[in-house]
Amino acid sequence: MATGRTHRPATRSRGIPEATVARLPLYLRALTALSERSVPTVSSEELAAAAGVNSAKLRKDFSYLGSYGTRGVGYDVEYLVYQISRELGLTQDWPVVIVGIGNLGAALANYGGFASRGFRVAALIDADPAMAGKPVAGIPVQHSDDLEKIIEDNGVSIGVIATPAGAAQPVCDRLVAAGVTSILNFAPTVLSVPDGVDVRKVDLSIELQILAFHEQRKAGEEAAAASDGAGPVVAGRSDSADKGPDGDVPAVMPA
Repeated sequence: MATGRTHRPATRSRGIPEATVARLPLYLRALTALSERSVPTVSSEELAAAAGVNSAKLRKDFSYLGSYGTRGVGYDVEYLVYQISRELGLTQDWPVVIVGIGNLGAALANYGGFASRGFRVAALIDADPAMAGKPVAGIPVQHSDDLEKIIEDNGVSIGVIATPAGAAQPVCDRLVAAGVTSILNFAPTVLSVPDGVDVRKVDLSIELQILAFHEQRKAGEEAAAASDGAGPVVAGRSDSADKGPDGDVPAVMPA
């Protein structure tokens, strides 16, 4: 079976924009749902609505794949599932290690969607000696002292970091030195990596802060509309929404 160490996705060599790559999983999720319902074809409008994008953008994205659909018929669902899966590198086995088996790491280990999407949890790693040998999701946790050997033995090129912030960079450095070239970071910190290493960051607190900003803005708009009764309020212009407690724009990082 092929592993992530010897095969790489074809997206970069084919010149597919990063924005398009980021939308391909959305299309794949929508198409998989259609496939499970035995829907044979789908129009660009229907698929775009299911994926949450506009149809013109979808057709442009699919043109990079060489898929243009058939006028009056639409796109073949099964073929698009295969085409996008191949482009994302999901038609092969990608062994993954998860480092940091606390509450979040354990939840990730128990996620049942990895296998069906082309990923295999090859190892769970933690620095706590008391965790060594403890089964999580049916996989025994291994000590971080063996990280390099685990990566080499399993041909791992994708690592997931679910450690506390202070441990994330040292873990990242070890992963990279051992040959990992793609990292999914759940730790609340920014990682420094050399060229050629891809990092995707998932920060739930930042996402919640962004939602809080929008809730604050909506509340400000409603309060302004209720107080003056002078018609609709221009979105994003109420003082209570635009300013933080000290009169400045709230320190919310962009998505």
